[in-house]
This record gives sequence, C-alpha cells and structure tokens, in this order.
Amino acid sequence: MLHPNMVNLYVASPPESAAFYADLFDLEPVEASPGYALFEFPSGLKLGLWARFSVVPTVIAPPGGSELVIPAASDAHVDATWEDWRARGITIVQAPTTMNFGRTFVASDPDGHRLRVYKLAENR
Repeated sequence: MLHPNMVNLYVASPPESAAFYADLFDLEPVEASPGYALFEFPSGLKLGLWARFSVVPTVIAPPGGSELVIPAASDAHVDATWEDWRARGITIVQAPTTMNFGRTFVASDPDGHRLRVYKLAENR
C-alpha cells in the first residue's frame, strides 16, 4: 500500500521561497538549487519548492492553489503564532478565529500558498 510523505509547492523562485520557509520553521533545506529546494521535517514530511516554470508536465494550477496545514499545541499557541508571524510581516489572510473544527488562522507565503495553523476543538 502506498502512503504520501511529501508535498511539492510550485513557486516563482525556489531560493526566495526557501529563505521564507527556513526563517518560518527555523530549519535549513537539505537540498537547494535555483530550480528546487527540499525541506525534511522531524515528523518525516518533506516539502519541496519547485520552480513552477520548469515542472514537467507543465503546471496548469494557478499559484497559491494549495494549503499547508500546521498543528498547534493549544488555542493560545495558535494566537501566539499569529502574533509572531504578523510581526514578521507575513501576509495574514484570516485572523485567528474559532471555527467548527477548532481555533485557526491563515497566512500566505510569497507565492500565495496558504499556511493554516490550527488546534482542533477538544470535542473532536
């Protein structure tokens, strides 16, 4: 049986995006070139940043059409992360709010890919 362990985001500039994610997650890429950068997280997830104009077959999805979802330890951690990211100048798409699944906010990377931070509600 196959199970995914990696996500590729198609970006305008892998070096620019790699710098953004390195700062955001305090983690250096394990691979970096003008056309591609790769991060490996302690969870085992891999995040690839691929120059969208060099992907074969050609990418037809618009930039920013995906969402990277990041769990937080508590509602307070969601809010503290939002404050930290806002202070860094990261674009905030949705301020912290409580939705039917729990506490969340949404930011975006330089290409418009969404970054959702969340804490599931206790009753889930």
